[in-house]
Amino acid sequence: MKTIYLYVLDTMADWEPGYALAELQSQRYFTEKKDWQVKTCAVTKTPIVTMGGITIQPNATIDDVKADHTVMLLLPGADTWFNPEQQPILDKVRELLAADVPVAAICGATGALAQAGVLDEVQHTSNGLQYLQMFCDKYKGSDKYKEELAITDGNVITAGASAPVDFAYHILKRLQVMPEDKLEHWYGYFGKHSSVDLLKLLGVIV
Repeated sequence: MKTIYLYVLDTMADWEPGYALAELQSQRYFTEKKDWQVKTCAVTKTPIVTMGGITIQPNATIDDVKADHTVMLLLPGADTWFNPEQQPILDKVRELLAADVPVAAICGATGALAQAGVLDEVQHTSNGLQYLQMFCDKYKGSDKYKEELAITDGNVITAGASAPVDFAYHILKRLQVMPEDKLEHWYGYFGKHSSVDLLKLLGVIV
């Protein structure tokens, strides 16, 4: 069975991967059920504490993440992304991308990728161009920066902290797990609070 991994780290922004995780795990609107599992991974299996004070026991370590068994890696924001202990996950990101495995990063995770040079050659977004330039002194991808809530370029998905719905939308679209019209209705409700889109998503009206 293949796995979608959520990397967890202290001060993780709880809200950012929530919409994506709910759909990837429940598969409630998928065209067909996928034979995959959603797991957390971390540097070690030591419990982490999120920004909201929730304790998470990681299911796996980074060493357990193998490209041939990984569907996608999700990287949430956190205040600890620039700490040296995050280097192993950045190395894993390069390994996965080289093996054609998608990586989705939001908020502070985009900063870590920018600092590591991962975003230098792909279109991307973040919490703002000035955010990356201020905190990432090795960042050289400003010409590829886009003022978007979220963006996908090949196997790299990026989003700003204020766009968890758009982050999930790009993840679901990249994985091609929902019909295009259903995905648009999903976004219409969760992203724009359209009650009509909710009824269409639920199949109450066509």
